Amino acid sequence: MQNSLIVAIDGPSGVGKSTLSKMLAERLGYINIDTGAMYRTVALALDRQAVSPDDVAQVSALLDTLDITFIRSGHGEKVLLNGDDVSEQIRTPEVSRLTPIVAAIPRVREAMVDRQRRMGKNGGVVLEGRDIGTVVFPQAEVKLFMVASAEERGRRRFLELQQKGVTVDLQETVREVEARDRADSERSHSPLVKADDAVEIDTTGLSIEQVLERMLDVVRSRNTNRV
Repeated sequence: MQNSLIVAIDGPSGVGKSTLSKMLAERLGYINIDTGAMYRTVALALDRQAVSPDDVAQVSALLDTLDITFIRSGHGEKVLLNGDDVSEQIRTPEVSRLTPIVAAIPRVREAMVDRQRRMGKNGGVVLEGRDIGTVVFPQAEVKLFMVASAEERGRRRFLELQQKGVTVDLQETVREVEARDRADSERSHSPLVKADDAVEIDTTGLSIEQVLERMLDVVRSRNTNRV
């Protein structure tokens, strides 16, 4: 596979973008950039420093101090905040609730989009998020839009948290997914929308391997070389 393609993966929370983008990048030999993790990391930083999302000046000042990087390890991909591994901390329910609020702040989105463009400008990357194919890289050669029902996504999130030993309620988890959908779709700055030229893939009822094969088929169709 040529290492020049930009693959944009968008979709709502809990649809499996993070897992699938990592697997797709590995199959293609590409770099994976989890943009959602970047917003989660900013949310974690604001929470740690007790900075209100409404305080634009403090948010801007804090952004200038954040170094967010991704590294590969024997146990997968790690997210570092100023050198510290925060891969687990950014996945807590508290950070999940704060993230859509932080992600809706124009200054935060501008800063993250700029970083994402610099990280992916040379191609050979898989970027996943909510506005990759519409805002970050509208020129991406491959655009995928992943969907699944709120009930299915809530169930997946519920099981994921249970496996980590977190006590959660299934219905409350589904409601949080629905609230996140509204926040992502209704925000004024870079709302979650499907790009006109994106290929939609419904992951409901499909295994990870089945979805991955569908994604690979789309990538193959955009490239004369086979994976």
